[in-house]
Amino acid sequence: MVRIEIDTLGQVDVPDEAYYGPQTARAVENFRVSGLKLPSVFIKAQAVIKQACAKANIHAGKLDPAIGEAIIQAASEVRQGTFDDQFVVDAFQSGAGTSQNMNANEVIANRALEIMGESRGRYDMIHPNDHVNMSQSSNDTIHSAIHIAAMESLNDQLLPVLSLLFQGLISRSGEFTDIVKPGRTHLQDAVPVTLGQEFGGYARMVELGIKRIFASMADLAELNMGGTAVGTGLNAPEDFEELVISEVNRITGLKFRFAQNPFEATQGADAILGVSSVLRSIAVSLIKITNDLRLLSSGPRTGIGEINLPAVQPGSSIMPGKINPVMAEMLNMACFQVVGNDTAIMMAAQAGQLELNVFTPVLAHNILGSITILSGAVGSFNRQCLSGITANVEHCRSLASKSLALTTALAPGIGYEKAAEIAHQAYRDNKTIREVVLDSGLLTEEEADELLDPLNMTGERT
Repeated sequence: MVRIEIDTLGQVDVPDEAYYGPQTARAVENFRVSGLKLPSVFIKAQAVIKQACAKANIHAGKLDPAIGEAIIQAASEVRQGTFDDQFVVDAFQSGAGTSQNMNANEVIANRALEIMGESRGRYDMIHPNDHVNMSQSSNDTIHSAIHIAAMESLNDQLLPVLSLLFQGLISRSGEFTDIVKPGRTHLQDAVPVTLGQEFGGYARMVELGIKRIFASMADLAELNMGGTAVGTGLNAPEDFEELVISEVNRITGLKFRFAQNPFEATQGADAILGVSSVLRSIAVSLIKITNDLRLLSSGPRTGIGEINLPAVQPGSSIMPGKINPVMAEMLNMACFQVVGNDTAIMMAAQAGQLELNVFTPVLAHNILGSITILSGAVGSFNRQCLSGITANVEHCRSLASKSLALTTALAPGIGYEKAAEIAHQAYRDNKTIREVVLDSGLLTEEEADELLDPLNMTGERT
């Protein structure tokens, strides 16, 4: 069953049960692309904007209070997720997100009509453009919705799981403080480190990523609401932006502010690009960490085997008993996707022309996708892997004692070339450095115990 609705281009068939209207129906037909929709957090951000704008328009005397209150109630229901299934436009859609903005306007208008006891489609009573979109443009609402959605997602999803990852790595670092093992550079033996030092380095990478997120959120806090078309503020009442952003802050509990230059905020996407670059850097750090964990746990008998990752599922459909580092692999793949998303965001950010960056839908899809993917992947890794990492203590110590790089401690006393000769001899004779220097009489046992103790070389022993 359909109902006939009319927009500026003519008649449109709209599904009878739909809360959206003709412009959304056209967009559904036009953009049969991916089946992907912008996420719920974006829809909720749109709802915040529509609530705030209705309240500001009532305050300014532009919007009838009864209509405005119905719009506010309808938008509040959208923010609660009641109408998520009515947001049906593909993520790859009309430039500037005009279709996405009209999807919200039409859903809220039709629900507001119901609230006032009218039937859907009575746009002579409440119009998607004239009432719900009053004092607004897709130019400001979509840009601002990306900022609001990203800010809420970072606060609610990503930062909590990164904090837990940091805390878990710090905990592992403390547990592994005295476990000496070989360091490796170029994948070759290097001077000893402790497993705790290694994990402490990982923790610091995550900590720096968290700090960079907070720094990037300072730019994300700027909204161009009230800029309307191209940043001019045309058709918006006096002080509209202050009223809207104050209400947005009340609803979200966050601290947004009006863009210092609404023209920049409308034609550019630097704040979104900045957040994406931080997410990319975090992804790169996590790739390094997870690759290290895969190497350190490799084996268990024919690899490095210094740590154990928890077994969470069988590892092979053909090799019985095989266990794979699946949680590290999963986190790797999620990070690869985030790096790819950043490339799409970079392309979209640089492609805006003149007074408007029209590529906001792909910016929204990718920045919010990156936050969601990272949040889910890190959260799963925390639950299924991090707390279960254990050390093979004796194996670590045994490998450390066999490292040829222990000769580094001899070089200040006997010179680099003589120390290198000892390393070559130890390798040829399949002996430890300690055995070679004792056999040659270069050191007494007491001197060897002190000078060639791997833990002493790490700086951990006091």
